[in-house]
Amino acid sequence: MAMASAMLNSTIAGINGYSSVFEEVSKLNVTLNVVERAWAAWYLWMQNDVLATGIMSFVLHEVVYFGRSLPWMIIDAIPYFNKYKLQNQKVPTWREQAECAALVLLQHCTVELPQIWLFHPIATFFGMEFGVPFPSLAKMALHIAIFFVLEDTWHYWLHRALHYGPLYKNIHKLHHTYSAPFGLVAEYASPIEVMLLAFGSIGSPIIWVSITGDLHLVTMYAWIVLRLFQAIDAHSGYDFPWSLHHFLPIWAGAEHHDVHHERFIGNYASSFRWWDYYMDTEAGPEASKKRRERKLAEIKSKKAQ
Repeated sequence: MAMASAMLNSTIAGINGYSSVFEEVSKLNVTLNVVERAWAAWYLWMQNDVLATGIMSFVLHEVVYFGRSLPWMIIDAIPYFNKYKLQNQKVPTWREQAECAALVLLQHCTVELPQIWLFHPIATFFGMEFGVPFPSLAKMALHIAIFFVLEDTWHYWLHRALHYGPLYKNIHKLHHTYSAPFGLVAEYASPIEVMLLAFGSIGSPIIWVSITGDLHLVTMYAWIVLRLFQAIDAHSGYDFPWSLHHFLPIWAGAEHHDVHHERFIGNYASSFRWWDYYMDTEAGPEASKKRRERKLAEIKSKKAQ
């Protein structure tokens, strides 16, 4: 790392406590903002980059996943919001949510934790940066937009494949335990599915940096946070007047994915609607009606020839 120079390391040698390291880093790096100084101090204090990234990644994932799911659990418990629930006859019980959370947490600790531990050496091998200063917000936004498109493509085709008979029965069926999804269901899946679909979120940035040599870990973290928000919100089961897809028609959201859980087929994409539109795999009454009308029009056209 750029900030981990021999001089700086020797300066902090013997300093005990993260706050003391942070103060020393702040004195020697006045041009860095407070987040960059906190980031640098963390790696210097840990003195083990793999451990520092591993702990930070796991804590970030758990805090964001369960932290973002909590508001949806509260909303499920408040009758006022029932009018916005897409399948308002199927409100999850506290027991269902607790059982779901327990399995998800178990998988995080047994399946995802070892992978998180391996992330730093793999990412740095392919060229990912993790020093300071951070990249510009414009560059981060561009990279995150690219990752959303790449992940959505991977998710569509793999998810569609997982609905093929044997793959559905042996891998994907667990995720469809709840026909009316709720936030915590986002990562309620078999270990095989978790690893396969995670490649879209983790593998896309790794492939990107291996080709371009341009990606920072903080951008990766921002992407993961937004991807978790997207996945949890898509499983929330609620469609509000202010939901994003009302303002950005190509966005999928809960309205798109809830139909997939209800009907067990169609609407395979994660973030956007274009793959389902172009591949004619949209689900729901409106999509079925358009499909029937199109087929009738084709029949009439053939008869007229």
